[in-house]
Amino acid sequence: MTRAPATAKLNLALVVGRASDGRHELTTVYQRLDLSDRVAIAPAPRLQVTGFADDTLVRNALEGLAEAAGVRPRWEARLTKRIPVAAGLGGGSSDAATALRLANETFDEPLPADQLHALGASLGADVPFFLTQGPQLGEGDGTELTPLDLPQDYWVVLVLPRGATKGSSGAVYAEFDEREGATGYRNRRAALKRALRETKRALDLAQLPQNDLASSPLAADLLAQGAFRADVTGAGPVAYGLFQHLETARAARAALRGRGRTWLTAPAWYG
Repeated sequence: MTRAPATAKLNLALVVGRASDGRHELTTVYQRLDLSDRVAIAPAPRLQVTGFADDTLVRNALEGLAEAAGVRPRWEARLTKRIPVAAGLGGGSSDAATALRLANETFDEPLPADQLHALGASLGADVPFFLTQGPQLGEGDGTELTPLDLPQDYWVVLVLPRGATKGSSGAVYAEFDEREGATGYRNRRAALKRALRETKRALDLAQLPQNDLASSPLAADLLAQGAFRADVTGAGPVAYGLFQHLETARAARAALRGRGRTWLTAPAWYG
């Protein structure tokens, strides 16, 4: 079997508005993390996905890849889950992208990158990001990607609040619309892009605008523990804090263990 890590991601910023056709549009900063699931792929007589009973994305990804290549889906995929599910860290999307990449490499003539990107976009807005390297600016529905040159020299503490559950995407966006969250989107998008242009060192990431879709009191707790930036990733519920020094990050993780599950990790360039 061929194996590879399927990394988690942070949304270092996420601002949301409305497009002219009424659909939501977003501008976000994607950053991989050195926290990952593991995906293993091997040719097999029939499609089989094991290791995570609730999987649908990896199966759909492999079925879509086979259809695009004009073959039957004949792979065994084994998933080892370490990224918390439905937490805003993109674990399912990363698993699907990694499975796509590994299975595509089993073909004598692999599908080109643009075709894989389109297939990934049909599965979910985060999937194409996980087919790239390095930080990316996501626009439109999140699948229009532009590489970013961002500092990677910081530590990340993640906190999944005890008892927290993630609402459906529909419910999250419905609440966003009810509070007229799209108002001022163009100004927030401009502020995000201005902050990116001015980012030269890790501490400059503190100037990025806050998440439009979700917030958490844990962000304030992380700042109180020494984070130079803290926010929610995606639609949550995981909150993250960025730390300049490892010792401070370790102390913050220890201080917040009573609030839920915690992880100490760092940026990653590629899965």
